[in-house]
Amino acid sequence: MAGKSYIETHRQVQQILEDVRSGIFKCVYLLMGEEPYYPDLVCDAIIQHCLQDWEKDFNETICYGGEVDADTVITAARRFPMMADRQLVVVKEAQQMKTLEDLALYCQNPLDSTVLVILLHGASADKRRALYKSVLKTGVIVESNALRDYELPQWIQSYYEGRGLNIHPEAALLLAESAGTDLGKIAVETEKLLKNLPEGTRDIQVADVEKNVGVSRQFSVFELTRCLSYRENAKALKIAAHMGEAPRFALPMAVAPLFTHFYRILKYHALLEKGRPAPADAARILGVNPYFLKEYDAAVRNYPLQRCRAVISLLCDYDYKGKGGDAGEATPAELLIELITKILN
Repeated sequence: MAGKSYIETHRQVQQILEDVRSGIFKCVYLLMGEEPYYPDLVCDAIIQHCLQDWEKDFNETICYGGEVDADTVITAARRFPMMADRQLVVVKEAQQMKTLEDLALYCQNPLDSTVLVILLHGASADKRRALYKSVLKTGVIVESNALRDYELPQWIQSYYEGRGLNIHPEAALLLAESAGTDLGKIAVETEKLLKNLPEGTRDIQVADVEKNVGVSRQFSVFELTRCLSYRENAKALKIAAHMGEAPRFALPMAVAPLFTHFYRILKYHALLEKGRPAPADAARILGVNPYFLKEYDAAVRNYPLQRCRAVISLLCDYDYKGKGGDAGEATPAELLIELITKILN
């Protein structure tokens, strides 16, 4: 069964955060998934709001999976609170517990006066086993799957909107390229960005990201794909040469977003063959902001269907070469220049 989309997870987490801030808690929380941002966010909120400061000395237990076993956690969870309505037991890094599944015994019948948080960092409980099934019946499960590269700009825009901010689509794309799919890093970079902008700023532009996050649009993969779309040959080759000079450059870092870009061009071809769709529908199907449709209009003109398929095949070949297959003595930088030259010619 497919996991939740990031949109579903975001909505679920927002509701949990609203509940805990209002003093509404479940008996058990199982927080898990490849992407730790949402599980950590929920865990931190519960720790912050579950108990008053004066209640924490006797009613808050925070432990780590590598240092405890299930019996210890269950014993703590079965205690009754002292001079408080509830107690809190948090197990961080729970994936390190050798007896993790044994917590199912408690989760089948948890105490109403205990809030038990089981936090797995970058890992998930086995959905076929007792722990997951028990919490599913008696508590709350937050599963946070890693975002795909193409989902990240939309997530960033949603994240900024949730904070009362507007981020330009190109700025979101640039921030996504800089941070990768690490949502926690995006949150940190956003805090840094906001501290350095004039108070009251609500619209975030490309220049703001370049100045405060320390990334240049001029030599980014984002700008490279734009140049390829419009067939700005000289500029595309200049960007490729600059990217290849980076100390930790690896060819797959460039090939993956290029593949995503040309796959979208291919999908756009297929859409246009059925008649021009409404901009909102086309953007949704391609997984881009409507702002970028003008670029894809140019790209389908510059890369007819057969040419687009040939580029995708070429990208698959260079992905193989970039991972050590049949690359000869060529460096990653040389392979990138060779790839961009072939795409353009």
